Amino acid sequence: MAVIREDDFIQSVADALQYISYYHAPDFIAAMGRAYEREQSPAARDAIAQILTNSRMCAEGHRPICQDTGIVVAFVKIGMNARWDANLTVEEMVNEGVRRAYGLPENRLRASIVADPAGKRLNTRDNTPAVVHVEMVPGAEVEVAIAAKGGGSENKSMFEMLNPSDNIADWVLERVPEMGAGWCPPGMLGIGIGGTAEKALLMAKESLMDPIDIQDLKARGPRNRAEELRLEIYDRVNALGIGAQGLGGMTTVLDVKVRDYPTHAASLPVAVIPNCAATRHVHFHLDGSGPALLAPPSLEDWPQVGWSPDPNTRRVNLDTLTRAEVAAWKPGERLLLTGKFLTGRDAAHKRICALLEAGEPLPSGLSFKDRVIYYVGPVDPVRDEVVGPAGPTTANRMDRFTETMLEKAGLIAMVGKADRGPEAVEVIKRHKSAYLIAVGGAAYLVSKAIRSSRIVAFPELGMEAVYEFEVKDMPVTVAVDSNGESVHETGPREWHKRLAGIPVTVES
Repeated sequence: MAVIREDDFIQSVADALQYISYYHAPDFIAAMGRAYEREQSPAARDAIAQILTNSRMCAEGHRPICQDTGIVVAFVKIGMNARWDANLTVEEMVNEGVRRAYGLPENRLRASIVADPAGKRLNTRDNTPAVVHVEMVPGAEVEVAIAAKGGGSENKSMFEMLNPSDNIADWVLERVPEMGAGWCPPGMLGIGIGGTAEKALLMAKESLMDPIDIQDLKARGPRNRAEELRLEIYDRVNALGIGAQGLGGMTTVLDVKVRDYPTHAASLPVAVIPNCAATRHVHFHLDGSGPALLAPPSLEDWPQVGWSPDPNTRRVNLDTLTRAEVAAWKPGERLLLTGKFLTGRDAAHKRICALLEAGEPLPSGLSFKDRVIYYVGPVDPVRDEVVGPAGPTTANRMDRFTETMLEKAGLIAMVGKADRGPEAVEVIKRHKSAYLIAVGGAAYLVSKAIRSSRIVAFPELGMEAVYEFEVKDMPVTVAVDSNGESVHETGPREWHKRLAGIPVTVES
């Protein structure tokens, strides 16, 4: 009879979270490699190249794939005959494992969890608590599937109680474009069908722990309705042309997972949860013999893709940037930024705009006049780093603040990831500003362009403080130009038309 020791369980959780912070699973890397090889959209191909290059850098340097190191989700299946040598509950042990992992000095991970979510939203500082699901199963061992789920993809989760006669695939195809690019495609879609509302969502989330195997399914053919839906939704979503980072292209999803469960005759609950290009999960077993041992993947698993900027890329000096230069940028144009800009996320924007709208001064030394802001919450630096992985956060969360930041703060341009809402695009057009995107899922690569960092305001906000970064040749793309043209609209529209004549079901 297996006896599971408390410290073995805690250390296994901590080791697993460190492991997934810098190792993509080989199945994901293989799928991204196939997507890169077949991609015909230059913008999407460049984005995938950055993601793959970033992934290999993280595997080699043991630093996070994405600055958003996620909310921890653990599915713990306990054998009915297993015994515990422990004083803590399963949830308490998972949380202790999270604390060890996220505070590890040699690879400190970003603490993103806030308590009192409807009130003060204060950071818990150690990324606890995790979300833990416990199930009793036959056997004498413990199986754990653990993930670190990023906020950008989690925020795009969808659920609806359909009528039993509704077409599930049609509903998914209507909803996916509404997700925009904030979930950092290409990734996976987890779909749960049936049961009750919470059961459907739970199945959708757990399905994201499964390996990418859609090509195997294509080869052997579907055996049931759930597998038929996988294939139908996979092909139809990719035919939308949304593409990597929403720029327009051939691959939007790498796989679609479907789990179902019996439901009430009057009900058809359907949940969809996406996984992003920084998908992070791993399984491990405990049989009483000690902590789980996770073998590192071979660097040979990574395709030989090395991103470098196009030699014709326009170079931009942030320290001398003028509105006339911003007006000359073209939609989809790639830029390399050099100089200094400020950072800010939700909490900082809320404080800044409250001060500006009240006619009060900003904190000493903080001025956005004719400057660029980067929407980011970086990972803390380790060793000789200036800053840890520092990829962009989803920009449309700042849409509500854009008018104030352009009109009263005097911003000249913004950098983030994914699409902006129509009202924000109109504000950008009216102020002759611009919105640039960095690649979500390339945080370590982006951080290598940052040469210095200092906190300018609101240090108590932790990773949401306002920093000043000095960068050299940071790669970005013009997503919304000063005339209000958005590549997140034009790119997918163009590729949707192109894909009407391309057999998207065939991969090399």
